[in-house]
Amino acid sequence: MSDEQQAEAEQVDEEVESGIQDGDFVRLAYTVRTIEDGDVVDTTDKEVAEEAEIDVEGYEFEPRVVIVGAGHVFPEVDEALIGAEAGDEGTVEIPAVDAFGEYDEDEVRTVSANKIDEDDRYPGAQVTIDGDQGRLETIIGGRARVNFNHPLAGEDLEYEYEVLDLVDDREEQASGLLGMYLQQAPEVWIQTDEVEEEQVVESDDDEDEDAEPETETVTVEKDTLYIEATPQMTMNQQWMFSKQQIAQDIMQRLDIDRVIVQETIEGGMGGMGGLGGMMGGAGGADIEEAIEDVDIDADELAAELDADEE
Repeated sequence: MSDEQQAEAEQVDEEVESGIQDGDFVRLAYTVRTIEDGDVVDTTDKEVAEEAEIDVEGYEFEPRVVIVGAGHVFPEVDEALIGAEAGDEGTVEIPAVDAFGEYDEDEVRTVSANKIDEDDRYPGAQVTIDGDQGRLETIIGGRARVNFNHPLAGEDLEYEYEVLDLVDDREEQASGLLGMYLQQAPEVWIQTDEVEEEQVVESDDDEDEDAEPETETVTVEKDTLYIEATPQMTMNQQWMFSKQQIAQDIMQRLDIDRVIVQETIEGGMGGMGGLGGMMGGAGGADIEEAIEDVDIDADELAAELDADEE
């Protein structure tokens, strides 16, 4: 290889390595549409969603933090992001086979109507049959026709994106990952804690293999991600069923030692204020004394109850 060819190869390698690479955290603004009809499938732009008459209530429309090469976006988008810079824009076409799959006629099946809840026996209802989710198309007598294809099966997609910036701050990275998993980003912070833990004491002496190992308590530093849980987060099904996997993913990607989720309950007693005041009014007096002060005759009460029954 001549010096000129080697210089050109090194320049190409340098260009490939510059810009965004696998594993980078990037903040994306995007809109996904079907190519055939131009229907909006997903977007980070609230105005686009409103124009498409998508229900925006309870949904946070803001750019998403994704990890390039981690499967957070379609493979074609990952490829387009490699080498890109902050501020770059682009549009990528996603064939149906790489999006939500080709439409499969065999996935439209006839099942017994008894497998569907009575409240869901109408065309268009989302139903679950033997663990598979589908959409009820027709129901006649005791038979129902259910389409188990994904609603976007067979649709080629257009993914329009803009790279806003690279995210290097670990707290922003953690918040972005949680936002991707839970569709909302709770408050997070990272701090180094001193934690006491038991460690096995190594000994050079030959000891009985069956003997209990000796341990000692040592103080170690641990990088801890704190998550301030919200009511919406604690009720989120993704979080309820996958919190362990989500926490493990965050710890691995951000080099965090542990995750602590905490919940804060604000304010006073609310509707319980009256009850709390009544119980506190005893001023520390013995409960038996408080009961004696209540002017209720048991025999009179029993007689009144008997009279009511008659």
